[in-house]
Amino acid sequence: MELKQRHITKEEDKLPAAQKIGYGMGAMATNVAVNSTANLTNLIYNIGLGVSPILLGLGQCLPRIWDAVTDPLIGNLSDNTRSRFGRRIPYIFAGGIGLGITFAFLWMPPRGLGETATFAYFLAMSILFYTAATVFDVPRGALGYELTPDYHEKTRLFATSSFLINVGSLMIPWLYFIANLDWFADEVEGMKYVGIVLGIILILSAVTCAVVCKERKFQQVKAQPRIPLRETITTTAANRTFLRLLGIVLLVTIGFYFVAGYSNYILIFYVYQGDKQAASVMMGWCGTLWSLLSLAGVFLMTSMATRIGKTMTVMIFLIVMACGNLLKIVCYSRAYPWLVLIPTALLSLGMLVLFSLVFAMIADICDEDELRTGRRREGSYHAMYGWWWKVGIGLSYIVQGFLLRATGFNEKLPAQAESTLFWLRFWEITLPAAMCLISAGLLTKYPLTEARAYEIKARLEERRKTAAETEESGQTP
Repeated sequence: MELKQRHITKEEDKLPAAQKIGYGMGAMATNVAVNSTANLTNLIYNIGLGVSPILLGLGQCLPRIWDAVTDPLIGNLSDNTRSRFGRRIPYIFAGGIGLGITFAFLWMPPRGLGETATFAYFLAMSILFYTAATVFDVPRGALGYELTPDYHEKTRLFATSSFLINVGSLMIPWLYFIANLDWFADEVEGMKYVGIVLGIILILSAVTCAVVCKERKFQQVKAQPRIPLRETITTTAANRTFLRLLGIVLLVTIGFYFVAGYSNYILIFYVYQGDKQAASVMMGWCGTLWSLLSLAGVFLMTSMATRIGKTMTVMIFLIVMACGNLLKIVCYSRAYPWLVLIPTALLSLGMLVLFSLVFAMIADICDEDELRTGRRREGSYHAMYGWWWKVGIGLSYIVQGFLLRATGFNEKLPAQAESTLFWLRFWEITLPAAMCLISAGLLTKYPLTEARAYEIKARLEERRKTAAETEESGQTP
């Protein structure tokens, strides 16, 4: 009880609701743009346009490798910017507009180009799209780490962000269904118009984030020396707490991205035996359930994290995710297709917790870094997290394409061999479950607890108070 009383959030550390919502709208824009692209690429470019999954794997990998170059550059640039609008806001505003425009053009490939030219268009637009996403999202992510110094208010901020992300995610599973409506000649034409509407929504959400959110640390870092890029890389690479958290997240991410999209193939060709329209309805319901449970799960996550800590909460839900994925052994059923909603529910809660609390945990790491080095470098940490995450995803896309081909899948066939369907299910079920269990084990040694976070906060406040007093006395005649 005494611990809870000591850790009640101070009024000055609480964020206005408008800033939490504005920040969440920015996070929603990134999530909707990137996840819908990952979800729809194979459905539109492979099934719709006949581009090889190996080429598409390469086409999705190369922009992520490019991200691995641009993320640290933008993170370091953001940390070192001293404009009258702040360090982060100018990039959030301009990058958000670019995000919406490039997303719309990604789904406008000219018809009749042939496989090579269509792939070239996809690759070029993907590079532009992910560059805009970097310019927008690295400073936006860094902004979240500095909005509040309180351990629990960070959880509430990223919980609000997750809630809005999942409001936006409600539309993602229905995009393919809408693109397949009879209003359009086919799903390729339909996605062209869906992309335009969604691009406008992305721009409005991103601009709202830039206008509403305020930079808390800008005055503090005005006099801070510029941080060289080399120092950014070496400092983050030497932070053991950061590296452990990064490894945990990467294992889970790689486990799921190695088989990303396989569930769609399984629904279309195994559960519904080639009926794309029926499968698209189930995809829609799965995605809707995912988002609705994630909305409700925000409150469960916040309650658990404030009672048992972020680390234990993440560990519990990693185990839940592993169990959920293993349930697909019986839930991919031709007789009872709705059973797939059960693992969907468990995975939605696990993903919500992991990818919400990881950012609150990185915010704690930024405070730990300031205590050790005396510098604020939120942009650098968010960029380096993104660097490793995107390299992992990029390599996963390469593996995904070859693994899909190794199962014997042939997009030109209306039906797939039973052996192909078996191996699709085998990899899609076992690989993510194994990675979740390994990550849960690694989390048992995570050092940055709630008590340690509040100790760091107190020492930083004392340091700033001493520095202010020293500066004031030095200015006194």
